Amino acid sequence: MNKQHLLTGVSLATAVIAVAFACAKPKGPAGQLGASASVKELMDKRKLTEADVEAALRTYTPGGRADEYMILASGGQAGQILAIGAPSMRLLKVIGVFTPEPWQGYGYGGGGNEILAQGHQGDQKLGWADVHHPNLSETKGDYDGQFIFVNDKANARVAVVDLSDFATKQIVVNPLVSSDHGGAFVTPNTEYVIETSQYPAPLGRDYAPIEQYKEKYRGLAMFWKFDRAKGRIDQAASWAIELPPYTQDLADAGKLDSDGFAFLNSFNTEMAIGGTLEGKPPIESGASQNDMDYLHVIDWRKAEKLVADGKSTTIKGVKVISLETAANEGILHLIGEPKSPHGCDVTPDGKEIIVGGKLDTHATSYSFEKIKKLIDGKQYSGKDAYGVPTLDFQQSIKGQVEIGLGPLHTVFDNKGNAYTSVFIESAVAKWNYKDMKLLEKIPVHYNIGHILSAEGDTVSPDGNYVVAMNKMSIDRFSPVGPLYPQDFQLIDIEGPKMRLLVDMPIGIGEPHYSQMIKMDKLKTRKVYPVGENIYTGQKDPSATLAGQEKIVRSGTTVDVYMTAIRSHFTPDRIDVEEGDTINLHVTSLEQSEDQTHGLSFNLHNIDLSLEPGKHENVTFVASKAGVYPFYCTEFCSALHLEMAGYLLVRPKGTPPGSAAAAGSASAAPSGSAAPPAASGAAPKK
Repeated sequence: MNKQHLLTGVSLATAVIAVAFACAKPKGPAGQLGASASVKELMDKRKLTEADVEAALRTYTPGGRADEYMILASGGQAGQILAIGAPSMRLLKVIGVFTPEPWQGYGYGGGGNEILAQGHQGDQKLGWADVHHPNLSETKGDYDGQFIFVNDKANARVAVVDLSDFATKQIVVNPLVSSDHGGAFVTPNTEYVIETSQYPAPLGRDYAPIEQYKEKYRGLAMFWKFDRAKGRIDQAASWAIELPPYTQDLADAGKLDSDGFAFLNSFNTEMAIGGTLEGKPPIESGASQNDMDYLHVIDWRKAEKLVADGKSTTIKGVKVISLETAANEGILHLIGEPKSPHGCDVTPDGKEIIVGGKLDTHATSYSFEKIKKLIDGKQYSGKDAYGVPTLDFQQSIKGQVEIGLGPLHTVFDNKGNAYTSVFIESAVAKWNYKDMKLLEKIPVHYNIGHILSAEGDTVSPDGNYVVAMNKMSIDRFSPVGPLYPQDFQLIDIEGPKMRLLVDMPIGIGEPHYSQMIKMDKLKTRKVYPVGENIYTGQKDPSATLAGQEKIVRSGTTVDVYMTAIRSHFTPDRIDVEEGDTINLHVTSLEQSEDQTHGLSFNLHNIDLSLEPGKHENVTFVASKAGVYPFYCTEFCSALHLEMAGYLLVRPKGTPPGSAAAAGSASAAPSGSAAPPAASGAAPKK
């Protein structure tokens, strides 16, 4: 429903207030406002304006009613993805991706440990990530709600999250580069997940002196092949293109008219390498000398064919099209773009590529039709230092719109409008990319970086909302110390003027890219079939059904086949010897929606989440004698506290049931009551 047509000639808030005045009731005792207070009285007490009330009405989502959209946002340094409802702007879930997440039991003993281990690199056991760019899977250029991919800028990794259960299923490591930023963007049918390097380094992560930067350092565009049927990246079928040692930045895949191409920004065409202690300019200023940097234009379908034809080399197990081949075979072309570009966004019709320059005042629209004509006619303006053909800037663009200082990212609506974040000015600029006219600006708070709109980077944007993702939140929220939260601001764009509706603090990390998908495109599972290993998608070989619980000992190895159901574990006593290796296989027998159990062992750093039907396997060593309670960590029933048991670890060499196992510590202290007899009866309370 178009909210602008809900009421004609009078705002929502005006109508509500009119009713409030008509129904006004007296205050309660001592002037307090009771449950029967009118809206006008509540407004007066809380010092709310009519605009405040209208914004609240447009975002309020009652309990029991789902939001229209879901925002999937990067969790920044938290290494996770945030799921946020819109327009309510309620945080729904934090998805564990590159870092452990205790509530989901991700990284605390179960199958999530194996996923996280996929992201370790050699001896480096990585415990954090800098998550930047979540990107939803697409079919024909539209979100299909099946998967989301995200990169780790700090460690050059890409993860796959299955949106049927919002769980991370794979992490792949790029063995060729040390950092990435232009990822993880998908081609229109999710054939590939694109990851591009950020800071140039020797390919394969080898060493070369910084003085050999121009000769030995390189960038890279990685095309991870996605197997949709398996829901996994096929590393063996993936390949890459070597790029010049400019600092590659954001990427986007072409669509419709530009399908088959990818576009990515770069900065530092100066190839500055710093050296402040040696009296040289820092990279910051050294990389900001040129008036123009380079937009990279990649024909990935032609590149795919070259790889299939064997015209690639292999580096660290990855097929790589060399820079020389990319230049000579027409795979890679460069076009000048305004100083220090950042955003690189393809319009819904695929006809234009919008670029914002951080140190420029314009949004620049590149015409794919013009670019393709120049490429096909080999009408080059020259070559760069590495022999890559360059195209003339003026002949490649449709035009420029002056929108303010510090334009970054651009998203779109369904009316031919673009919305660009303007960092230095702290504003969202609305402009029409068809007639190249600036329409309106709205201030935001403060220093907006990324921006998103409802399905705004697909072939069919919705046009309901924009979210300004602001890096600063001075005076917006309650004080929480020197480290302030980020600020997501929901903006209504349906009316003739943009309107700020609500602020949402993000206090978990610095979010970057985000996408907003219609909620009805998400087809989530409510329960798992009993015994499913969610990381393989199959019934686990060690899944345990009711009546099959057992403990099997073989030398120093103890296999425990356990079930969990309201409100007990079976078995609830595990008796082992110090030094034994325990293989715990635990299955939730629940099949009722939202009946989740947890399992935690005292002092063993084990914390599992057992959603209905889920199976987990955990291996650990009982390294120290003692008594270790285990219990359900998820409040599951009235007898939740009683859902517990004991891990009994006997001193090494002590037989089961031996009084010697307890030693002198088992005797009652002098002057204290003796423990109750082990008769099986509970002591009286």
